[in-house]
Amino acid sequence: MFNDELFRKRLNKVFNKVFALYGGKIMAELRWNPLLSTWTMVAANRQARPHFPKDWCPFCPGSGKVPDTYEVHKYDNDFPALSLAPAEPELMGSGPYQSRPNYGKCEVILYSPDHQATLSTLAVDHVEKLINLLADRYTALASDPQIKYVFQFENRGAEVGVTMPHPHGQIYAYPFVPQKIQIELENCRDYYRQKQCCLICDMNQEETAFAQRIIAENDSFVAYLPFFTDYPYGVFIVSKVHKGNITQFDKGERRDLAAMLKAITGAFDSLFSKLFPYMMCIHQTPVNIKEYQDAGEYYHFHIEFYPPLREAEKIKYYASSEMGAWAACNPMAVEQTAVTLREAYARFVKVKGGHHAFY
Repeated sequence: MFNDELFRKRLNKVFNKVFALYGGKIMAELRWNPLLSTWTMVAANRQARPHFPKDWCPFCPGSGKVPDTYEVHKYDNDFPALSLAPAEPELMGSGPYQSRPNYGKCEVILYSPDHQATLSTLAVDHVEKLINLLADRYTALASDPQIKYVFQFENRGAEVGVTMPHPHGQIYAYPFVPQKIQIELENCRDYYRQKQCCLICDMNQEETAFAQRIIAENDSFVAYLPFFTDYPYGVFIVSKVHKGNITQFDKGERRDLAAMLKAITGAFDSLFSKLFPYMMCIHQTPVNIKEYQDAGEYYHFHIEFYPPLREAEKIKYYASSEMGAWAACNPMAVEQTAVTLREAYARFVKVKGGHHAFY
């Protein structure tokens, strides 16, 4: 039984320690990085995130924190890095330094009331409801003119820092376009201006023609290990038709996306016969920003997976070259890892009774 008073006391105790650590101030603001021309979120409040007892989960029905019955559910993050009612920055900055309020929204998307569920164990009907919720949240968050990018993602596994195992994803609604997305947008725009076609559409054509890096496909989506990916099992899921964001998919496409998410995460879990850790990042068009108001012409919806395992018990670390110089190094050729992942996909499909059993 959830004890709300005990929960509040536990949070207050941790919060007060962090409050004292920062000299009586909890800094939450955006700070400009003039070297990279992007914003860093400062969110000292996130230090107060507790480690919950192993026998209690706030996202399970009966906790008092979520509805007693739900299928998928949007939950406002208790420890957000961004806020719809931000305070003014503690340090305004000077010279090359700037700061601004950390305006935005952080949400948790609960996949299921089942604490042990994963995308690969949920029925396609259920995952389709999750897709619909993500589309609804994209629309709702994009209605705020101060929001410039809606980033939907999932972290799974202790290897990527997850402390809450209940199946969930997250949404960050930023007041700026994050740097990696900005670079993708600019390169896609340049390619479009030079060739009058979409870069990611051309990637799909190249991967389909080569075929050896394709893992799975259905009527609406194709999953492959791109020629350049920096993780041994860094799958992309890409829409076959040129569309910019999740709200543009019709019912059939949303169902196909649900089936593909189930298939690829199932292949991951079959790969080493264990729960496979990953970061899943949905890349789609920005919102409410004049500079990219025509992004739908040249930018293409896709999902990028960053799985840290290269073998069952070996992690592919993002170390100094990757982090310090942005010079990625994949320790394995994806033409080889694609074979292994396709075999894992085939095992998963066989266990599930065939591809059409997903539907």
